[in-house]
Amino acid sequence: MVDPREQMTTMTNALPHRYPFLMIDRVLVVEPGRRAVAIKAISLDDFFLGGHFPQSPSLPEALIVEALAQTGGLAMLSAKEGGMGMLVRVEEMQFAKTIRPGSLLTLSAEVEFSFGEMAKVRVKAESEGEMVAQGILVLAQGKR
Repeated sequence: MVDPREQMTTMTNALPHRYPFLMIDRVLVVEPGRRAVAIKAISLDDFFLGGHFPQSPSLPEALIVEALAQTGGLAMLSAKEGGMGMLVRVEEMQFAKTIRPGSLLTLSAEVEFSFGEMAKVRVKAESEGEMVAQGILVLAQGKR
């Protein structure tokens, strides 16, 4: 478990993202170079819900992929000095559930293998014990 006092430091050191595009609210687990687990709470106040089906707001699937990529970046980059994670490829992504305001997403990422400055990361998003999305992302370490 990550000490709550250290979670912001862990996120800001490993990820270049800041509000409003930091898609992780809380880090639960970081095993540098291996895996990470994080949380994203979806609120009706989130800026991206205003125009995404206003009569029935839902989290865009592209932003679920972004949240998973950021979680993968935490897993990959927390073991490295500097750099930022860049999403290079999305493989085998499946979506199984629509996410509405009030939902809590548990985001998990496990580095399957690294090759040079790149890593193949298996990712999964869950809400209330149900799979929301899963797939494989290829991430690269870029320069900040």
